[in-house]
Amino acid sequence: MIRYEEKNPTVDEFNYLTKKVGWGIRDKEVVKEALNNTIYSICVYDEQNIIGYGRIIGDKTIFLYIQDIMVIPEFQGKKIGTSIMENILKKVNELKIKNPNIRTYLGASEGKEKFYKKFGFITRKEAKLGEAMILK
Repeated sequence: MIRYEEKNPTVDEFNYLTKKVGWGIRDKEVVKEALNNTIYSICVYDEQNIIGYGRIIGDKTIFLYIQDIMVIPEFQGKKIGTSIMENILKKVNELKIKNPNIRTYLGASEGKEKFYKKFGFITRKEAKLGEAMILK
């Protein structure tokens, strides 16, 4: 039975997911601090096992960033990622009450752009905002 819970995962659950989707694992203290600084989280469970996750980070008023949308490979293609995004966008819309012009970003993994476009996301280039950049 699939269930959704609005909460942070445990550090071990987070690292389990990132490992399963091919992102590796991070130091437990780093993950703990990151999760503590999260605005909104949604976890997806099959029975007692975490199988998906997504979160929002940001300042709640000017910028939001959708981060860590993950569904383990065995459960991909079952609309779980879609449900995660729907829950996240519901929260984004709640936050837009304070500032309707809040900017919501996400960084699509290579090859996943089409998934996010169906929710109305466009590239920064399409929005005439310039290229997205990252400091490594």
